[in-house]
Amino acid sequence: MLLTVEMLRHYQRCSRRAFLDVYGDPIGQDFQNDFRAKLQQDRYALQQTILAGRTYDKPNFPYGDWDAGANATKVLMQQGVELIYRGVLLADFGEAQEYFVETTAETNYQLPPGISLISRPDLLVKQPGQSIFGDWIYVPVDIHLGKRPKQEYQVVAAYHALLLATMQGVLPSQAWLMLRRPNPHYTVNLSKCLPQMQSVCLECIEMLLQEQEPEVFISRHRCNLCPWLNECYGVAKSQQHISLLAGVTPSRYQYLRSLGLTSVELLADADFTELEPVLGEEAAQLLICQAQCAIANQAMPLTSSAQQFTIPKDLLASPIELYFDIEAEPGLDLDYLLGVLVVDRQAKTETFHPFLAEQPASEGLIWQQFLDLVTAYPQAPIFHFCDYEVLTVKRLAKCYNTPREVRETILSRFIDIHLWVTTTVTMPVESYALKPIAHWLGFEWRDPGANGQLSIYWYDQWLKTGDRTFLDTIIRYNEDDCRATHHLKDWLVNFLQDL
Repeated sequence: MLLTVEMLRHYQRCSRRAFLDVYGDPIGQDFQNDFRAKLQQDRYALQQTILAGRTYDKPNFPYGDWDAGANATKVLMQQGVELIYRGVLLADFGEAQEYFVETTAETNYQLPPGISLISRPDLLVKQPGQSIFGDWIYVPVDIHLGKRPKQEYQVVAAYHALLLATMQGVLPSQAWLMLRRPNPHYTVNLSKCLPQMQSVCLECIEMLLQEQEPEVFISRHRCNLCPWLNECYGVAKSQQHISLLAGVTPSRYQYLRSLGLTSVELLADADFTELEPVLGEEAAQLLICQAQCAIANQAMPLTSSAQQFTIPKDLLASPIELYFDIEAEPGLDLDYLLGVLVVDRQAKTETFHPFLAEQPASEGLIWQQFLDLVTAYPQAPIFHFCDYEVLTVKRLAKCYNTPREVRETILSRFIDIHLWVTTTVTMPVESYALKPIAHWLGFEWRDPGANGQLSIYWYDQWLKTGDRTFLDTIIRYNEDDCRATHHLKDWLVNFLQDL
């Protein structure tokens, strides 16, 4: 068995992902993910930006011949080169175990022979110190697109350090992460991360040796970019797995399992007082209501909230309504499309205004165009879904020196439909994102597979190719988001009026 960095990283996020990568049928994988490919390209581009102007060496070896790669890397280390790009660190488990932190139980852990560990840190940087090579050592450096030093990054850095010790005869005192803004350089605390890495490493190896397939669990945030998502979703659907209920997080699922509430039916019939001690009264009632909704396949009012909730009369009768949605590229700190659907109920017209920055430098221009439109309808409420639009207006107003009174006047008109939904109604949906809700209500996007991640990819392709088809697709997707919000708002008003 060859334990790779990818297996270790995937195991931390989802043990099932690591298992399927080794034992799963490749037919079940979705290899064609444009956004995932873009992230890989962006990470490579960041590496090249960091390396620009630096002298570095890279081991030369036949593709896939890891022994040759490790030997070539060791030769460079013996020569004392200053910087090694994508070196190969390879060791038997027994060799690596000699450098395990002595205070951990893993030090004497016995595994069958034939297990090797491999990693390829982005950089190995020469530093003063004592190693088998002389008065220098190497320190591993990984380059990430993320802005935060995630735990999985640090565990992988510790894995690099462990394997590096088998090559140079000493553990490096530190490992580094190079991140995107705002704090690009991060020093990993190896005394803390090495024990964590050892535990994760052994758990992953044990799972793979036992060949026991981990239970499926659908977590939208974690599963979104996984090539096994469709495979796992099919399994979860066939099992009617409780993780498909909105609000069932991994920690909540473990608690529900401890109570024997492992099906939607059992949860629907549960007494909320069983769940209340850990989840609290409100969360317990919400989960039970969510299960009941799923079984009935119908929306249900959140009784206490719905009775207290009053829809402002001016919103019900507003002659003009604005529906606002944004497309953004977080990697560039750029909001490249501000889309507004103007619904004139008296004239019975719906007009979509896509304020699109064809180049990143045009963000200020589309911000002014947005301001001109919304101030042209000073009495119109501005509907949006979730709080990103509010945060973006604050950011853009600050960035482009918009007067405070203008910003506050606009924000006072904002109405979050997501907040309306989650405080007044329970729906038979897998999550309270816009798409699952709108789909349940019968609304369909013109491009069924479109999503925010693909929008980022399309904008990147537009910048690279100049093909306006990508812009047209982004605009169409954004307009459908606005129309879905409109559709949901009208449904919700009718639902609450009928209570």
